[in-house]
Amino acid sequence: MGQAPVVYGQSSRPPRGDYSRAQEDYTCAQNFAAYTAADHDTYHRLYQRQSAQLQGLASEAFIQALPLLGAKERIPRFDDVNERLYRATRWELVAVPGLIPEVPFFSLLANRKFPVTDWIRTPQEFDYIVEPDVFHDLFGHVPLLFNPVFADYVQRYGEGGLKAAGLGACEMLSRLYWYTIEFGLIREQGGLRAYGAGILSSRGELPYAVHSPEPQRLPLELERTMRTRYKIDTYQQTYFVIDSFEQLFELTAQDFAPIYERLRGEPEFAADAREPHPA
Repeated sequence: MGQAPVVYGQSSRPPRGDYSRAQEDYTCAQNFAAYTAADHDTYHRLYQRQSAQLQGLASEAFIQALPLLGAKERIPRFDDVNERLYRATRWELVAVPGLIPEVPFFSLLANRKFPVTDWIRTPQEFDYIVEPDVFHDLFGHVPLLFNPVFADYVQRYGEGGLKAAGLGACEMLSRLYWYTIEFGLIREQGGLRAYGAGILSSRGELPYAVHSPEPQRLPLELERTMRTRYKIDTYQQTYFVIDSFEQLFELTAQDFAPIYERLRGEPEFAADAREPHPA
């Protein structure tokens, strides 16, 4: 069957992944037999490096759930993770060949299916990779899907994404995903902690996001977040902070359609814009 590759943003090289394997919804079978010993070693070394610096930087809920991914010495079989994940929150992982279009992505999330890229970066890309790979998706995203409240938020985001697609508002909603699921911070009893997958899977951005005096950290507010552009090739200059996953879930209970309509006439904020001046 196969599907066309997907590209977000600008890149000087073609998209990664074998999209000839993709079904109509862009999912495919995890090609576990294709992983080499070097692939498993890359995953193991990435896991060891990131897990070693989580204490005092990562959300406690993330730290507690991380062992549920299974053995860290090799890339997990998605079916094995699914046995534990489905029992916990009725979510399941599905393999995809790489980035997928917005509507299929939203549809999977709305049905409690999380798309995980099944290939892993090369050793040369150990410290930085442009697209999300299996390590980013598994290590960064999946542990918090074991948290019932956060798992419900991700499903609600998918449902909202399908509505946003019909309203031409995907760009505004994508910023909420970026600044929560990918680059969110949470205030816990011990202080500021990271819960966003893009932070948790990055060696350098994890301590930077939590401790550096350089970025600004603002309370999560829907309209400010949806008006804020973001950078894909540098550390973030703005992070949005929540007090609990319950707060995040409750924030998204409202109908976003009036917000989208109101924001269409408002100026946007640059990714590094300081309060209170829009760009």
